[in-house]
This record gives sequence, C-alpha cells and structure tokens, in this order.
Amino acid sequence: MRDPKKPSQGNTGNGGSSGPAPGVSGDGTSGGYNAGMAVFSYIIGGIIVWSLIGWGLDYVWGTRWIVLAGALLGAVGGFYLSHMHGLTSSRNNAGERHAASGPSQDGDTNAK
Repeated sequence: MRDPKKPSQGNTGNGGSSGPAPGVSGDGTSGGYNAGMAVFSYIIGGIIVWSLIGWGLDYVWGTRWIVLAGALLGAVGGFYLSHMHGLTSSRNNAGERHAASGPSQDGDTNAK
C-alpha cells in the first residue's frame, strides 16, 4: 500500500518503455552526467555488439575485415541512437548566461 504522506513517483524511466530516454529527466532537460553515460553506453554497446557480429561473420566466411566494419557501424549506430534520443543536441535554455570564451579580462592578477 502506498504511503499518502510520501509524494508519488511519476514515470521516471525506471522500467517500462513509456518514460523518457535514458539520461533525460521527465521535464525534457538533459541530465549532464546521466546523458553522457547514456551516450557512452550506446556507442560502446554498439561497438561491442556489431564487432561480435562481424567477428562471427569473419569466422564463417574466412575474412578478416568485417569485424572492423562492424565496429565502425556500431559506433555510428550508437551515436545515431543517442542523437535520436536527444542526448547529443546542444540546448540553449532561455535566460541562462554562458561563460565568455577566450582569455580573462583581469590580466595576470591571479597568476603566481
């Protein structure tokens, strides 16, 4: 039975396929570390899976290059999946100030 004093947990992506993509919170913003880990796991997982498929095909057909093609296909496929889930897009939030690029304007005051 659910405790009425505790807030109910909505669909946070823990089980089921109706939640947001891994690494993306319920409100659609990316979760920094979580999004990075999701991208990393998509790419590494794709490389491992497609390399194993290529290795198996190399063994069956007696070739030596399909494993490399499989690794490349897995990396591209993992990046494509992470991009389609919205984990690699750069979002500009309204009202957010970004740090200026380039050298600081204070000179050498912080130099030792």
